[in-house]
Amino acid sequence: MAKIRFEWDEAKDCENQAKHGVSFELAQYAFADSNRVIAEDLKHSNTEKRYYCIGQVGEGILTVRFSFRGDVIRIIGAGYWRRGKKIYEEENKIH
Repeated sequence: MAKIRFEWDEAKDCENQAKHGVSFELAQYAFADSNRVIAEDLKHSNTEKRYYCIGQVGEGILTVRFSFRGDVIRIIGAGYWRRGKKIYEEENKIH
């Protein structure tokens, strides 16, 4: 099995950390959750398909916006957002 590779824009990572308190380095761990939820981001998919990965990281449910660039996952944004947590809990039947 091939190792998953990630990339991101460093300036966007700094901006995301200031705005949402989450580094893109940490965001990678959402993909390791075996119960993660992947959904297409229909709202922000203007020029390329974008997706959400919603997974547990530590004690919280992290939502990561990303796209595919070839065989690399490019992280675009991440945060502990209520909507992502709700979707995660519904998909995993957590009450």
